[in-house]
Amino acid sequence: MTVRSPAIARAALAVLALTALSIGLPASFAPESFYDDYPFFASWVSLLPPYNQHLVTDVGGLYLGFALVLGWAAWTLARELVRAVCAGWALMALLHFVFHATHLDGFSTADAIAELAGLGLVLVVPAVAVWAAGAVDRRDDAEAVGQLSE
Repeated sequence: MTVRSPAIARAALAVLALTALSIGLPASFAPESFYDDYPFFASWVSLLPPYNQHLVTDVGGLYLGFALVLGWAAWTLARELVRAVCAGWALMALLHFVFHATHLDGFSTADAIAELAGLGLVLVVPAVAVWAAGAVDRRDDAEAVGQLSE
């Protein structure tokens, strides 16, 4: 068995889709709770005030959109879709990481390390997905996209 495989690509895309859902759902449907309590074990978002319901729900919607496209990419493994959604995610994740790396006031050392480790992880996962999806036969792309129109 090779490490570079469709199963690894699907798993990486699923991790990103679940990450997006874990942010998008509470931010969209319980924005104040998201602001006050997310992540639910540490309450980091509220360390960067002020609360803005409009901004939080918009961000939630964007994450839900990412979850949809990441799920679609995991299902089809269409190479261009995988590359596009992973490039978009990587750009967002890099900007998110840089912001948080430069705004750690109020965070304990342990929380700062945990936050940056988590943000760093979701910055690496898209590269894994693109790399692993390279093992998918190009003929599979046409078949996968064809499944959507049936």
